[in-house]
Amino acid sequence: MMDPTTDNAGQTGDQGTARAALEALRAEIAKAVVGQDPAVTGLVVALLCRGHVLLEGVPGVAKTLLVRALASALELDTKRVQFTPDLMPSDVTGSLVYDTRSAEFSFQPGPVFTNLLLADEINRTPPKTQSSLLEAMEERQVTVDGTPRPLPDPFLVAATQNPVEYEGTYPLPEAQLDRFLLKLTIPLPSRQDEIDVLTRHAEGFNPRDLKAAGVRPVAGPADLEAARAAVAKTTISPEITAYVVDICRATRESPSLTLGVSPRGATALLATARAWAWLTGRDYVIPDDVKALALPTLRHRVQLRPEAEMEGVTADSVINAILAHVPVPR
Repeated sequence: MMDPTTDNAGQTGDQGTARAALEALRAEIAKAVVGQDPAVTGLVVALLCRGHVLLEGVPGVAKTLLVRALASALELDTKRVQFTPDLMPSDVTGSLVYDTRSAEFSFQPGPVFTNLLLADEINRTPPKTQSSLLEAMEERQVTVDGTPRPLPDPFLVAATQNPVEYEGTYPLPEAQLDRFLLKLTIPLPSRQDEIDVLTRHAEGFNPRDLKAAGVRPVAGPADLEAARAAVAKTTISPEITAYVVDICRATRESPSLTLGVSPRGATALLATARAWAWLTGRDYVIPDDVKALALPTLRHRVQLRPEAEMEGVTADSVINAILAHVPVPR
């Protein structure tokens, strides 16, 4: 994923202010997390698209710290759930509690009733509990005892997971994966970034105290609403729409895949490309915007054939090959 430029030509003052506020998130998060600009940008894109993000990486690469730093830089209510094998669905969504004084049942909201939910190590809990987030992520509501209860707006689930081959993990079902707008892979840091991390710790950096690190709120709900309104006005030509459709249809015809991208995935790619175009200072989408967001938007929506997986083929390599093959509109 590319990094946004500072070209704001042709944008109104309100749009420029909203963009500046979201760009300031990057600087604030950088006070706590070193060298994860693509992941930070992905989280901002998800906020603009009202989507959710799945962060995958080996233990110890600052997945949780990244989301906590984002939460600290936003004036939004935030809650964290540590997903464990014994976690129950009601521990996430809430439940009815009997009040002995009134002799009635009352609803006790769970941690999902927040703006930014950090679902930490989501693939360490069984599928039954994982699926408790399905309605919340798609419908923006939770139904308990037949009564739907709306969630706050904005609402974003930022889930972290370890690679599926690690001990004690439960692979997320396809229906759950498809609810995530983006899947961002968090790589091991470069040598210089790792030196910077250790230097910060040697100088007293405490990842459990982000206020001491200087992370402060720099954007809030008003900035998000202004930004979302601006993104909605970003022009998408029929040629770009057709380009997105051709990419997604090509995944369904790939001999390396048993499952291609659904129409929901195509809609997601169009939305993320639109948000990316606005972040880079344009009011129209170009093919490079689609290419920049194709991997994080589509990699978790496809399924490899077992024989292709055994040959070392990855979802990313298949998507990259499709991007190189599908004709780019002029």
